[in-house]
Amino acid sequence: MTILDNDNSTPTPSATPALAFYGKMLTFSRLQFSTDDLNAIETQLAETLSNKSSNIPILIDSEVEQDLSALVELLWSWGLQPIGVVTGVLDAQAREQRLAIFPADGKRIERILPSKKATTQVNKASDAKSTESTSTNDVAAASEPALETATETTIANIPAETLVSAEHITSLIYDQMLRSGQSLNHVGGDLILTNSVNSGAEAITDNSLHVYGRAQGRLVAGATGDKDARIFCQVFNPSLVSVAGTYCLRDNLPEHVIDKPVQVRFIEGQGLVFTVMDDA
Repeated sequence: MTILDNDNSTPTPSATPALAFYGKMLTFSRLQFSTDDLNAIETQLAETLSNKSSNIPILIDSEVEQDLSALVELLWSWGLQPIGVVTGVLDAQAREQRLAIFPADGKRIERILPSKKATTQVNKASDAKSTESTSTNDVAAASEPALETATETTIANIPAETLVSAEHITSLIYDQMLRSGQSLNHVGGDLILTNSVNSGAEAITDNSLHVYGRAQGRLVAGATGDKDARIFCQVFNPSLVSVAGTYCLRDNLPEHVIDKPVQVRFIEGQGLVFTVMDDA
């Protein structure tokens, strides 16, 4: 990031700055606790985690009072890295332990569970299977766990239960317009929108994102860090665009790409690169 100073005084040589702020979208997980029973929590951790070396940064979100020090030690012993708590009953303990305190969720935006899946492939040698309809009722309703895991990013809270995930899914086609306040999330392949993304809406995928209508709102590709992911838009004018965690806000977009057919990709050492496809 370069900061311009209007001071006309002659600059003097200086050493490399001791620090610099950079914008970067980070992904972490949130653990939601409904009990303070450490034995019950550890039992479910054992069922949830395959090993103790995942090194996953996590945010503690508890509905009940906890012995935060003991809980943090337990999480570290399972390879998790507590970085803070959601503001609430644990605020005082978090301050004592110098843990970050994150704001609570704002107004919950409408999460869309697509009713239309693209072709799935169970075996590359077999024919693709027909598309299936899904609804909220398709989500298995197991007994209430002691804790829940949800993936989050700095641009939006994305609970795991709202992500459409299934083995072997390659892509998802969505034909309806994404309206303000709606969020469409897809895991496991490209997300293809044949209509527009309105301002205040968001489209998120862990692979590449294609928008064949007017692309406003928040556009996120490579949400889990895939640097090969790309964004393709027919009419490009988003409030935020992100690939593999590197993002750019509307005010910082190159003017020559606004309202044009654009490809966005991440290049190491350069960041986000915007290409007007008519000029390619």
